[in-house]
Amino acid sequence: MPTLQLFVLALVQGITEFLPISSSGHLLLVPLFTGWPDQGLIIDVAVHVGSLAAVIIYCWRDLLHMMLGLVAAFKGKITPHGRILGFLLISTIPIVVAGYFLNKEFPNGIRNLELLGWATLLFGIILYISDKVGMTIRRLEHLTILDSILIGCAQVLALIPGTSRAGITITIARISGFERKECARFSMLLAIPVILGAGSLKGWDLYMTGNDTITITALIAGCLAFLSALITIWILMLWLQKSSYTPFAVYRILLGILLLAISYS
Repeated sequence: MPTLQLFVLALVQGITEFLPISSSGHLLLVPLFTGWPDQGLIIDVAVHVGSLAAVIIYCWRDLLHMMLGLVAAFKGKITPHGRILGFLLISTIPIVVAGYFLNKEFPNGIRNLELLGWATLLFGIILYISDKVGMTIRRLEHLTILDSILIGCAQVLALIPGTSRAGITITIARISGFERKECARFSMLLAIPVILGAGSLKGWDLYMTGNDTITITALIAGCLAFLSALITIWILMLWLQKSSYTPFAVYRILLGILLLAISYS
């Protein structure tokens, strides 16, 4: 694989995974605009593992408190972080089930430029509206089981390329009145079991092909994805302290229009 292709794929995955602009959609655009061949399962697994490592490191305090909350739950005591862990698990169930069956029908994912364009555009508009009309009065401590079910069911839409897992979870959280930074925080925590599940599924597919050797190329891709994802998370959380999701929504709308223009031309 050319070095430039490796760098681009790793950076695109790392930068877009936790932004509300669709990482899967952007990965589909790389070969479209460059003419490069498909990168293969090894690189897919590597960049997902890199993104997973980044969010685990950034959210280590939340994860530690949730593990302590799990221990407390076994002792009969429910803590705030223990409740959040339970809600994360509830929100994860729908996409795990849907992703399992989708992988059987479309092992290489859904690759359709027209669908990508419409999803990018429409969910960008919905993100913009939800961010403008949603109140900012709730934090993760205010999560309810209804919130977790709604966010979990909406997350299934992220299986459509262009929807964005981060984008749809943030959209529903904003509609529900959560603060912008808290929306991103919950979305990142929710990414851990989702990426772990998707990465494990891709890893199993890779193992079944008999080509499971971890190469230097894959290691480099994983490290690049890790660094770019960690920097992106840090910048995003700083941005959301004083700003909104409007730039991401506008970017999605413009990109969606461009993709539809290319598709219908």
